[in-house]
Amino acid sequence: AEDLKGIPEDVVESAAQLAEQQGKEGYVLGLDMPTYMAVMKYADRSELRAHFYRAYGSRGAKENENNNEQVITDLVNKRMERAQLLGFDSHAQLTLSKRMAKTPHTVLNFLDHLLAVAKPAAEKDLEAVADYASAQGAELPLQPWDFSYWSEKFKMERLSLDDQALKPYFKLENVLAGAFTVAARLFGLRFEHNTELPVYHKDVDAYEVFDANGNFLSLFYADFFPRDGKRAGAWMTSYQSMHTMKGQEVRPHISIVCNFTKPTASKPSLLTFNEVTTLFHEFGHALHGMMARGTYPSLTGTSVYWDFVELPSQIMENWCYQPEALALFAKHYQTGAVLPTEFIDKIKESQTFLEGYMTLRQLNFGYLDMSWHHKTDRFEGSVAAHEKAATERTSLFPEVAGTLSSTAFSHIFQGGYSAGYYSYKWAEVLDADAFERFEEEGLFNPNVAADFSVVLQSGGTVPPDELYRNFRGRDPKVDALLKRAGISA
Repeated sequence: AEDLKGIPEDVVESAAQLAEQQGKEGYVLGLDMPTYMAVMKYADRSELRAHFYRAYGSRGAKENENNNEQVITDLVNKRMERAQLLGFDSHAQLTLSKRMAKTPHTVLNFLDHLLAVAKPAAEKDLEAVADYASAQGAELPLQPWDFSYWSEKFKMERLSLDDQALKPYFKLENVLAGAFTVAARLFGLRFEHNTELPVYHKDVDAYEVFDANGNFLSLFYADFFPRDGKRAGAWMTSYQSMHTMKGQEVRPHISIVCNFTKPTASKPSLLTFNEVTTLFHEFGHALHGMMARGTYPSLTGTSVYWDFVELPSQIMENWCYQPEALALFAKHYQTGAVLPTEFIDKIKESQTFLEGYMTLRQLNFGYLDMSWHHKTDRFEGSVAAHEKAATERTSLFPEVAGTLSSTAFSHIFQGGYSAGYYSYKWAEVLDADAFERFEEEGLFNPNVAADFSVVLQSGGTVPPDELYRNFRGRDPKVDALLKRAGISA
């Protein structure tokens, strides 16, 4: 147990249970993301972190039957062949023909533009963490398995933003009511809890949603607590998409599904700030679904280009950082006291903390994705050599022998993000730039809200670049994101 010093109790407890289930002595720590992050952020033993870093980084790259290097080679070549059979130069060119970005050239320019600002900011972040670690007696230079550990300690000291101190101000019912109030003030929506509507589990709440004129708009289901058989994470689901049938509008049935802590007999469900932004994020997707207008379900609601679909969700998160919006719902569940200003200041400061480093990390994955999928010739050779060349400009640490990202990069090889990883940052640019208009003209300005409701209502019936230009009066610029991240050039 001395080896596990610093790791949160609940993680250690789970590790003991896992060992027991496997009939082993001691503790079994898996390589699942929550356990891995807990070890990298909190384990005091540097050797344990290094061991974990190497184990996590060598998934699919060991010389055994689970090695993915040939799988990647085959996938990349087959994707390229298919694209060329269809008249495109590369898989990326084919994929991006159905995206807002349109071409690989646009994506690579976009990544380069961000890299020029993020790289120096990331180097500063690394220096700041190294200085802090050195003052605490750490050996320099920092190794890649030291960064999360020392940056977490640095963050606690710099921001002293304690989730446990914040949670009493974020009672789930209040946060949901806050999201409803934001939607009411922006778009005139009204949510009515209806206990008579059938639900698929007793923990689910159902609401009828009405527009500003009192017309029925949608059914909305809130499914917030974990249960057996429910997958982890948070998402929005459309049980019935908006469409028109025989001249009649068929209104949508929309749900947001999360995994928040269940209330107990003595305590309500209290959210971390991260969970508050998660709720607002999924609620943004839900608004996209609920406010939809159109004929075909394949073109309404969230049925839009992949690199545009996160705009409505990510823009909603911005209200969580605004004192004017927080005052609507961030109240202590026992005393009713409003969230103190110093907490709000720290929440805003947390938005920029080590953002240069985080941005560079995302760019690293974006470049790696494009390097695999914008190939115009068959790939033969070493996956490791290819990856090293593709990520040279985005690496801050020397490479660790035996570790590879590509062999476990499930987003692009197994999920739907091939030639699409850039879209995470692309959507952030859109949401920061679009939200800037609210900041300039008023958080709840009715004209801005009316213009944005057109984006939500149109779904995929209008090209996204056109929708965006109509709202913003111009094409998106990266400046607002860089300003928000505190890494302006």
